[in-house]
Amino acid sequence: MATYNTSDFRKGLKVEIDGDPYLMTEMTFVKPGKGNAFYKCRLKNLVRGTSVDRTYKGGDSLQSADVETTDVSFLYRQGEDFVFMHTETFEQYEVSAEVAGDIWKYLKDGMICTMTLYNGNAIIVDPPNQVELEITECGPGTKGDTATNVTKPAKVETGAEFNVPGFIKEGNVIKVDARTGEYVERVST
Repeated sequence: MATYNTSDFRKGLKVEIDGDPYLMTEMTFVKPGKGNAFYKCRLKNLVRGTSVDRTYKGGDSLQSADVETTDVSFLYRQGEDFVFMHTETFEQYEVSAEVAGDIWKYLKDGMICTMTLYNGNAIIVDPPNQVELEITECGPGTKGDTATNVTKPAKVETGAEFNVPGFIKEGNVIKVDARTGEYVERVST
């Protein structure tokens, strides 16, 4: 496995610390007036999602993490697990609900997602940034709601609920930002 010296440290580097994969989200080189230079790093644990701050002296090194990012296609849900297929090798991955998190709100059959694998196991699954979903249940809007910022809950084809503007009706297709879970725009009328 490759190692990274402090001179190789940069934002976006994937390293292994104490057997866990980390993503270097921030790196600052500090050269005090007196003494040796050091590197202040913020690292995000890719398995647990927690962040830690670490300081390294010049000449220290970290091992690279065996992390691979690949495109996968969502196939189906099996109980609490989600099944994805690699788009090139056709290898299938079962992802637990714990790893998948709230991704179920956006998943449609055949949707291409990004999966991060660590030692061959899925640790992160990300849907596309924006997803188009059809409204299946929605209360009626009241006259005049189009001019104000009044929202109402609407259920989409995946079973999730999102707040949408008052003018949205059943059968409309909306675009939702999967990073924030917020309504973006109406795609069809």
